[in-house]
Amino acid sequence: MFAYIIKRLLYAIPIALSVTVVSFVLVYLAPGDPLNAIAPADAPEEVIVALKSAYGLDKPVPVQYGLWLLRAVQGDLGTSIASGRAVTAEVLSAVSNTLLLAGMAALGGVLIGCILGALAGYRHGTWIDRVATVVSVIGVSIPHYWLGLVLTIVFSIWLPWFPAMGAGPGGSSEWLWDVEHLRHLVLPALTLSVIPMGIITRTVRALVADMLEQEFVAALRARGLSAIAIFRHIAKNTAPTVLAVAGLQIGYLMGGSILVETVFAWPGTGFLLNTAIFQRDIPLLQGTILVLCMFFVVLNLLVDILQPLIDPRMGRG
Repeated sequence: MFAYIIKRLLYAIPIALSVTVVSFVLVYLAPGDPLNAIAPADAPEEVIVALKSAYGLDKPVPVQYGLWLLRAVQGDLGTSIASGRAVTAEVLSAVSNTLLLAGMAALGGVLIGCILGALAGYRHGTWIDRVATVVSVIGVSIPHYWLGLVLTIVFSIWLPWFPAMGAGPGGSSEWLWDVEHLRHLVLPALTLSVIPMGIITRTVRALVADMLEQEFVAALRARGLSAIAIFRHIAKNTAPTVLAVAGLQIGYLMGGSILVETVFAWPGTGFLLNTAIFQRDIPLLQGTILVLCMFFVVLNLLVDILQPLIDPRMGRG
């Protein structure tokens, strides 16, 4: 088990380095001049030169990457061109909001998906199976932004039950655990939970239906085990695959919430990315993309480590 963990850690190092290269280089492929956010079009040449020197844009790209990586390792992601604030502070504030939103969406999506999938697998071929399949297909097929707009129209305009924008009263970005703030969380979390719910439902349904046809299940029934005891064995055998799929979905929720956060004006990384893209704020873009990608790498590493704890055969393999 220890050797397995060390091997996974060693695999994660080159992946993390590759992520830093991609996070840094891809931003430079986008058109436009980042200095347009702070310098007018008719700015004197000496002003442009001074700004480029201040932000390190006058150096070759490989040198810029090396300096950026060195600062990033120390926790310094630079300074936002548009706002002049530290990128690290802005990204950490946005990441905490996105983690809250993605966590609630993942909790609801995985929980409902596991229940629907297990029911469909146990009632394979019945109307329950067909209903669960239709629900999962609809969940995977509906675009996030469209569902967010529909939920806003229905539950914020027609039925003013939930707020449509912000993370708190008055568009506040500060989170507090009270009823008013939780009301702001309902619609964006529900919107984000639909796709992972559909994927988890289909995955669990297929796994449970396959497990019920295995010989060991027939042997357990022949030994007189109760339905609950058999279900525990099935859940233990399906858990590693479900955990891997759920881990990927949480990662996708962290990185793929840009449209949902924009629709609901949720002050997370997606909303921050959208703002940085339109302002051509390179340091903010690089820092946000790096943090999201590293979160995905760490999440996959944790899933790889947790899977052998559930099924020791994976660690021995």
